[in-house]
Amino acid sequence: MARDIVSRTNEERDLALKWSNRVSLTPRILAVNIFALALLGGGFSYLDSYRSRIVDSRVEQASREVRLIAQALASATDKRRDLLVLSLARDMGTRIRLYGENGKMIADSRELGLRNVVLRDPDKDPWGQTAARFLDAVIDTVAGADRAPLYRERARDQGLDWPDVRTAQSTHGGAATVWRAPDRTPVITAAAPITDLGVVMTTSNARDITQTVRSERYRLSVVLAIVSLVSILLSLFLARTIVRPLRRLARAAVRVRLGRAREVVVPRLPERSDEIGMLARALSDMSQALRARIDATESFAADVTHELKNPLASLRSAVDGLASVKDPELQARLLAIVQDDVHRLDRLISDISEASRLDAQLSRATFEPVDIGQMIQALLDQREARGLPNGIRIVFDRRAEPLRVLGEGARLERVFDNLIENAISFSPENGLVTISASNERHVLVVRVADEGPGVPEEAYEAIFRRFHSVRPAAEAFGQHSGLGLAIARTIVEGHQGSISVEAREDRLSGARFVVRLPMAVRD
Repeated sequence: MARDIVSRTNEERDLALKWSNRVSLTPRILAVNIFALALLGGGFSYLDSYRSRIVDSRVEQASREVRLIAQALASATDKRRDLLVLSLARDMGTRIRLYGENGKMIADSRELGLRNVVLRDPDKDPWGQTAARFLDAVIDTVAGADRAPLYRERARDQGLDWPDVRTAQSTHGGAATVWRAPDRTPVITAAAPITDLGVVMTTSNARDITQTVRSERYRLSVVLAIVSLVSILLSLFLARTIVRPLRRLARAAVRVRLGRAREVVVPRLPERSDEIGMLARALSDMSQALRARIDATESFAADVTHELKNPLASLRSAVDGLASVKDPELQARLLAIVQDDVHRLDRLISDISEASRLDAQLSRATFEPVDIGQMIQALLDQREARGLPNGIRIVFDRRAEPLRVLGEGARLERVFDNLIENAISFSPENGLVTISASNERHVLVVRVADEGPGVPEEAYEAIFRRFHSVRPAAEAFGQHSGLGLAIARTIVEGHQGSISVEAREDRLSGARFVVRLPMAVRD
């Protein structure tokens, strides 16, 4: 187990998650959900592209409008030009300036009394506008939005200082530029040439674009705030339903490991039908099985100590007596006692060793098909070849069909040999031992019955306990360790079967042992 824990394979497998194993589940769940919300927050970047498309469309609109204005002014007389400039500026919501070829101003809608394009002074705006502009700056910085040049007024007769005017005059085509007002709203200028007159330039402050973007950003922020709040609450609820029971199970597992409490109650979480509930019940069953195994081990150790003390006390007494006894006949009797006690200890230690290793050996054993009918018949042939005492007879009733189970032949042979020997030892003179084997609904049932004194009903379970031995009165003391039936039950249960004792159906005296094993599935 220790080698598996520190193996290089496991270490390499854990490297991928080493960075996250240091963080509790709760912040990890929150981090995953907040990351998803951050992706949703990327919608602010989409608003930047949305604003760019609106600005581009406004630039195209301003370019078309300035060309139309240039055509209208080209056909107007000098007397009607100022009125036309004022009328067009009012109708289009823009400032119109007309420059001659040398850059000197010819006409300006503002000088004509129309102040429809006035840039706001950010220092005079309320705090709400200041906060909005600060938020715009932050989001533009995060989104990496392009920053337009700051709009600055030029001198009255320095029209060539405007890049649009220079471009329109030099290329005899239209030109447009997007500027940034002091309050961060876009300012769009466009210029177009007028034949034999100069260049006309329009200026418009597109505050509505900023207002539209801020309105959409506000709606997205409200949605994001609501979704974030719901997501965080759901994350905390999810973490609570996962992390808290896992912590309870971890604390219970630590108490089991420390072993400070005799009975550690691992929460079973019966109200949960999910994987955590399954884990809780599995850990609870595991802890109970572990406690049962520990109790059985402690009980077994106590029983072994008790069983070893009797022959050791007898052996010590006999050895102490040999040193002081001079009578050869008495010495011979003491030596016989020593020899019997040594044989008894040897048999007891061998049975204890096998009983202690049996569970582990069965868990590693490779099961193969075994014909129980042939096995029992072979055991009976060997027993009859050695001779049956007191005229005892054995009858084996089985069908001709194979009675195969999956198991380890040597272990199962010990079970049936033990049952047969017990039946013979408890049978009276000229008694009859009957053995039957049959297939009952895909379960092999073997019954071994004798005509002996039988087993009291209150001792049906006790006889399968370790070191519990009830032997015939004529049998010498110490011939059996009291582990035979306990070992038999361990072997049968290791093969997913059961062994029990019951009264005979014909109500005659005697005991009947019943072994049930699952039949092997036919190919």
